[in-house]
Amino acid sequence: MTKKQKKNLIRIITASAMMIVFLFLPVQGWLRFVLFLVPYLVIGYDILIKAGKGVINRQPFDECFLMAVATIGAMVIAVTGDGDYIEAIAVMLFYQIGEWFQSYAVGKSRKNISELMDIRPDYANIETDGELEQVDPDDVEVGTVIVVQPGEKIPIDGVVVEGSSSLDTVALTGESVPRSVAVGDEVISGCINKNGLLRIRTTKEFGESTVSKILDLVENASSRKSRSEDFITRFARVYTPVVVFSALALAVLPPLFRMLVMSADGNWANWIYRALTFLVISCPCALVISVPLSFFAGIGGASREGILIKGSNYLEILSKTKTVVFDKTGTLTKGVFEVTVIHPEQVSENMLLHLAAHVERYSTHPIAVSLRNAYPDEADDCEITDVEELAGKGIRARVNGDVICVGNEKLMNSVGAKHKDCGHTGTVIHVSKNGEYFGHIVISDIVKPGSEKAIAGLKKAGVRKTIMLTGDAKKTAEKTAEELKIDEVYSGLLPADKVSRVEELIEHQSENGVVAFVGDGINDAPVLSRADIGIAMGAMGSDAAIEASDVVLMDDDPLKLVKAIRISRKCLRIVNENIWFSIGIKVLCLILGALGAANMWAAIFADVGVMVLAVLNSIRALR
Repeated sequence: MTKKQKKNLIRIITASAMMIVFLFLPVQGWLRFVLFLVPYLVIGYDILIKAGKGVINRQPFDECFLMAVATIGAMVIAVTGDGDYIEAIAVMLFYQIGEWFQSYAVGKSRKNISELMDIRPDYANIETDGELEQVDPDDVEVGTVIVVQPGEKIPIDGVVVEGSSSLDTVALTGESVPRSVAVGDEVISGCINKNGLLRIRTTKEFGESTVSKILDLVENASSRKSRSEDFITRFARVYTPVVVFSALALAVLPPLFRMLVMSADGNWANWIYRALTFLVISCPCALVISVPLSFFAGIGGASREGILIKGSNYLEILSKTKTVVFDKTGTLTKGVFEVTVIHPEQVSENMLLHLAAHVERYSTHPIAVSLRNAYPDEADDCEITDVEELAGKGIRARVNGDVICVGNEKLMNSVGAKHKDCGHTGTVIHVSKNGEYFGHIVISDIVKPGSEKAIAGLKKAGVRKTIMLTGDAKKTAEKTAEELKIDEVYSGLLPADKVSRVEELIEHQSENGVVAFVGDGINDAPVLSRADIGIAMGAMGSDAAIEASDVVLMDDDPLKLVKAIRISRKCLRIVNENIWFSIGIKVLCLILGALGAANMWAAIFADVGVMVLAVLNSIRALR
């Protein structure tokens, strides 16, 4: 609880105690007025000051002005003997209770944001003459080797050049399982080094690092308002002066009509009391507070799960998503080649991998890397000579005097090795020794573990159509789409082709609803910008994709997309509940107040009670 919350709680308790004590004191007249004026000022002085400032600044029409006019009027009526001081104090008291609940709810949602803000590093360690020097991360140049000790935050994105450790990534991704890293692994800023000492060569400036971009996204999220928030803002600007003049008319016109037309007593006190009740009921606090609070809580709750939403407008659009379009490589698949199938001829699987890894030992091609990863124990005592890379075919080399060829069908045909076709999808690498066929190895991109569940989860959540766009070959794309049960697939596409496909979907908006695109590569940036809502993979995604997107999934897990849509729909459901509940109760009580069927206590419920209920309902968006 903050100091301000404690102070306001003490005011609420003090004013409540004084009001109860004074209620039973046998005093009347001006002494009773003075006694009840004390708790009134204790609980309402700040509202009266705000109302006064609003009048001075020529912006009087807000809830503070309504509260001030209504309660001062109630006190005046009580002095004449036609009302009760308790009503005026109760209006202020319950309003402050509602404000306290709102402050608590905002504090809860801000806590999620502040926990995320804790990922900002204060310094970076640079080793100079064997000693560590702490410097400002902004002063560290690209390519500098920094030292991250156990328990410290990684300040800047980079690549591990020495050491191994496990990283706590929960603040970035919401994932509690530590991530293991070693030499050669990419690491992002904001993670906490759990145990081993790491030396990291920076690949970005601090301002371009992951942690800086995340904080910028979160800090600016509240500036992008949703349609619901814009509606409430416009509604309040028109609504408040209308009800003020309506209350004034209610206080003046009926008594004048009775006096001038009916020649009867104007009964001014009764109509002024109705007008004051009308003013208290009319306060739009529940709407003005609960709707932005619901979105703020939704964004805070999503960030805790590793989902960064750049504004409440995107949260609202996300909730209406009916068509989800995916990129393939790096989004639904890992984007890393791995050996998936080994079909040996005459030799064992191990020997086939052994031969292929030897020949590819010095190549930097992704296929060569995947072969070496599959067989990391190749011995250095083998004599490898006459290494020759054959463009468009593969590699030929001598291993201990034998001619080993590793490559595609063209290479096998050129050396007279009778190869066999493979029914598996992927890149097929054939191997021969001295012109004799030894078998083939299939290398392919691996589907992410959560991709299939993500597609099923989206359909369960009400997404009508899932589509995959990829530049891969048709056979590979169709196999992935079939495995994941994706509705439609388009292969062999260039970045411009992906944009055209998404534009076609958007043109048929009524049929497809809101179109979301999920991607990670720099070539996905154009289509991320063009889609109704762009969703980027944040951990391994390119900077361009993250900049162009509206939502960022920090751990690259497609399942987080399902969670993001569920969070957005829950948030919008809460917003609509608050809007309809608040307006419905207010309209009913305004009618009853104008007819004299609702007193000040009903007004208190219509104003403060509804606000408290709406705020408590908004808190649900945090979970």
